Amino acid sequence: MNTVSFFQSIRLKIIVILTLFILLAIQVIGAYFGQKLEDNLLENHKQTVEERLQVLVTNLEEAFRKERSEESEDMTLAEEVRYITSRYSSEIFSNLQVIDSQFRVLGANQSDMIGKKTSGNNSIRGALLYGYPDEDIRRNTHSSDRVLVRTLPIMDGDVSVGAVYAEASVEEVYNQLQEINQIFLNGTILAIVISIILGMLVARSITKPITEMRKQAMGMARGDFSRKVNVYGQDEIGQLASTFNDMNDRLKLANQTTEEERRKLSSVLSNMSDGVIAADEHGRITLMNAPATQLIGMSLYEAKGKLLVDVLQIEDKTAIDVEELEETGSVTIDFSDDEELFLIKANFSVVQDEEGKFGGLITVISDVTEQEKVERERKEFVSNVSHELRTPLTTMRSYLEALTDGGALGDKELAPKFLQVTQNETERMIRLVNDLLQLSKMDHKEKVMYKKIIDITPVFHLVLDRFEMNTGDTIHFERKISDEQIYVWMDQDKITQVMDNIISNAIKYSPEGGTITFQAVKGYHQVRVSISDQGLGIPREKVDKIFDRFYRADKARSRELGGTGLGLAISKEIIDAHHGKIWATSQEGKGTTVYFTLPLPNRKRGNNR
Repeated sequence: MNTVSFFQSIRLKIIVILTLFILLAIQVIGAYFGQKLEDNLLENHKQTVEERLQVLVTNLEEAFRKERSEESEDMTLAEEVRYITSRYSSEIFSNLQVIDSQFRVLGANQSDMIGKKTSGNNSIRGALLYGYPDEDIRRNTHSSDRVLVRTLPIMDGDVSVGAVYAEASVEEVYNQLQEINQIFLNGTILAIVISIILGMLVARSITKPITEMRKQAMGMARGDFSRKVNVYGQDEIGQLASTFNDMNDRLKLANQTTEEERRKLSSVLSNMSDGVIAADEHGRITLMNAPATQLIGMSLYEAKGKLLVDVLQIEDKTAIDVEELEETGSVTIDFSDDEELFLIKANFSVVQDEEGKFGGLITVISDVTEQEKVERERKEFVSNVSHELRTPLTTMRSYLEALTDGGALGDKELAPKFLQVTQNETERMIRLVNDLLQLSKMDHKEKVMYKKIIDITPVFHLVLDRFEMNTGDTIHFERKISDEQIYVWMDQDKITQVMDNIISNAIKYSPEGGTITFQAVKGYHQVRVSISDQGLGIPREKVDKIFDRFYRADKARSRELGGTGLGLAISKEIIDAHHGKIWATSQEGKGTTVYFTLPLPNRKRGNNR
C-alpha cells in the first residue's frame, strides 16, 4: 500500500487530538465554573429563605409560648398565627404552612389550607415529633418547577409544639444557569472551528518529513539500506531524520549477527513453559525469564553477569563441564530451608555456534517440590500400612504358634484367651483394610454421596443417645443444642460416621467420669459443630497433624485402645466432600476440641425442601 487514507493518517490524528484538548479544557472550565456558580446562586437563595423563615419562626415561638402560658388575651393562637403568617409570607414562598402538634394547619398563604389536617410527610413528622429541621430540593407536583422545601420546628424550650413548612421556587436560578451554559456552548463551537484550522496547518508541516521516512522504512524492510532521508531542520523532526539515517547504518551491522542470535532465541522460546536461564560461553548469566526469577528468588538485574553454578547453588562446581552436561542432562537442586521443602530440577542444553564451538548454555528449571512430597508421602504411607499390619500379624502368629505347639491348646483357660486375642487382632486388620478401602475410594472419587436436605438436630441427639447408652456413667455428655430445626444438604450416614469418629476419640482420651461437651451453633451460611473432651490434650505443634493418615498424638494409647489412625483422616475427606471445614484446638492438660462446619442450603434450595 503506497498511499495512506486521510482517515488513517497522522494528520487527522493531530487535528483530532488538538481539538479534543481544547474541548476538554473548555469542558473542565465550564463544569467547574457552572458547579461553583450553581452552588453560589443556590446558597444565596437558601440564605434569603432562611433569614425570612428564622424571623417567622421566632415570632411563632413567641405566640405558641403565650398560648401555653395563657398570656394571650386579645387573640387566639390560630388568629395570631394567621396574622403572623400574613405578615411574613411574600412572593418568595409558593407554599407556606404553620402546623400545630395535632398536624392541623393553623396558618398558610393559601387560605383553603387553613384548618385542615396535613398528611404529615416525613419531614413534618420529624419536626413535630423530634424537633428535627429538614431541607430538600424537589419538583412541585402541580407545576413541575423545582422548589426548595424547608421544614423547621417551633420549639417551646426542648419541646416541639409546631412546625413551619415552606416551599420556595428555585426555577429562576436554574434558568440563569441554562443561559450561561448556552453561552459556553457557543464559545465551545467557535473554539473547535479555530482548533481544526490550526490543526490542519500544524499537521501539514509535521507529516511531510514523516511521509519521506515512511518510504525509506519500506525500502529498508526490503533490504535496501542505500537511500538516505532528507533533513529539513534541527528541530525534533530533523533530529529524528538524522537518527533514522544513523539507524540505517547500524542495521547493516546488526543484520550480520541476527542468525546467531536467532538460534539462541529459538532455543529459549522452545522452553518457555518453565523457568529459562541463558548463559554465555563463560557460564555467566545473560538472560532469564520471569518464572526463573520466581523460582530462584533473584531478579535478572541481580543475577546478570554472575556464574550459573553460583546462582543455582551447584556445589563443588567452579566451571562448566560440557561433556558432563551432555551425559547427565539434568540435576536436582535443594533450595530448602528449616521451615519448607523446596526442590528445583535443572535441565541443561548446550548452544553451539556455526563452527560447532561451545557458545553458551540454556538451562530450563522447574519446581519438583510437590513431586518429591508426593513420593515421600507414598513411601511413608506404605511404611505405616506395613507397620500397622505387621503388629497384629506378629501377635496372631505368636498366639497361633503357642496353640499349634499343643501346650496351650489343651489348656481350657489359656486357649480361649489366645483365640480371643487372635480374633481381636483379625478384626483390627479388617477395620484397617476397610478404612484404607474407604480412603482409596474417596481419593479416586468413587464413593457416591447420597445427599439430601435433612434436619440435623435429631441426628445429633440420636448419636449422643447411642454413646450415652454404651458408656453408662463413666463419661458424661453435655449437650448445647438449640431446639430449632437446622436443615443441611448432607449424606446422613457419612456425617454420622464423622461424629462417631470424633466422639469415639474423645471417649478414648477422656478420664473416667470426664465430660464431653457437644455444641451446635447455626450461623448465617453454615452450622458449626464442636466436640470437646477433658483429656490430656495435644501439643500445639501436633494439633494440625491429627488429620493426617496414620498420625497419632499418643501412639501407645491409640494402639492399646485399638485405633487405626485413619478415623480423623476419613472424617476430613467426608467433610471436604460436603464443602465444609474441620479443624482442632487443644491445650495440654485441659483437653481437645474438634470443630467441623457444614454449609446450609441456599434459599432457593431450601424453599424446594
